[in-house]
Amino acid sequence: MSTIDEVLQANEKYAQKHASRHLSPRPTRRLAVVTCMDTRLTKATLGLDDGDAHIIRNAGGIVTEDALRSLLVSHYLLGTEEFMVINHTDCGLMRSTEEELRSMIERHAGTASVSPERFYAFKKPEENVRKQLEKLKSHPWVKKEIIVRGFVYDVDSGRLKEVLT
Repeated sequence: MSTIDEVLQANEKYAQKHASRHLSPRPTRRLAVVTCMDTRLTKATLGLDDGDAHIIRNAGGIVTEDALRSLLVSHYLLGTEEFMVINHTDCGLMRSTEEELRSMIERHAGTASVSPERFYAFKKPEENVRKQLEKLKSHPWVKKEIIVRGFVYDVDSGRLKEVLT
């Protein structure tokens, strides 16, 4: 049995007791978080419950065009007032360069591709968070009233450290 089949079985059990249908699509804490897809970063890490925040995840916690699209929808349609960007220590994107990533994937896939255009590899999570914050704060549709803050999660200590701009 595949992992997906196991997930489907678990979902069937969950659906029998489904209680989240009463949650609103509007986050109760009016928070949207852009963070990495890393399994060590969970809503429990942030003290969040179901329905508290929008969590937008991708490799590296990068404010890509799609992450920005999601944040704008989160704010303008669903009422979030604070944006939080979280990167973390020991991120896989810190282990190689753009060129190394593309070369490795092309070698394993056996072919080249033009998409994705970038993987957004980086070496220092603090610097990367600053870049993501700058993308948000400089965008004309991200209102100045929106609180935008960035953090690095230390996977060893479990603590968030704020990155000041």
